[in-house]
Amino acid sequence: MKDRDFDNDLAQKGLRRTRHRAAVLSILEQSQQPLSAEEIFMELKAREMPANLSTVYRILDVLTSNNMLQKLNITGGKSLYEYNRMVHRHHLLCLGCKKILAIGSCPLGDFEKDLAKKTDFSIEGHKLDIYGYCPECRKNDSP
Repeated sequence: MKDRDFDNDLAQKGLRRTRHRAAVLSILEQSQQPLSAEEIFMELKAREMPANLSTVYRILDVLTSNNMLQKLNITGGKSLYEYNRMVHRHHLLCLGCKKILAIGSCPLGDFEKDLAKKTDFSIEGHKLDIYGYCPECRKNDSP
């Protein structure tokens, strides 16, 4: 699969295109799962595009602050990143195998509207990540 050209996306955000930024965007756009900085670092090495891990973190910070990536914080202080497809999503995170599943619909829409009405708070968005154990992990832990 040919990598997409991210020049226009980066330019619209006022960011200079670097090959590492474009590669990080490509890796995350092609991934079916959110990835950690370490996984992105290893994928860059596999693509023969070595970078320091600190460089990867800086790229992730810049792309996240410019809304090109979404950052998921999971238990244990680990962060995962996914390409921002401008689709509102929530996630189920397995504490056992670390599998992440996107929830197909938003269960908070009506609650958010009601809360805004009751509090006169101008709500601009929300995040919801649900932690637990997937069926495979529960089955493996059963007596």
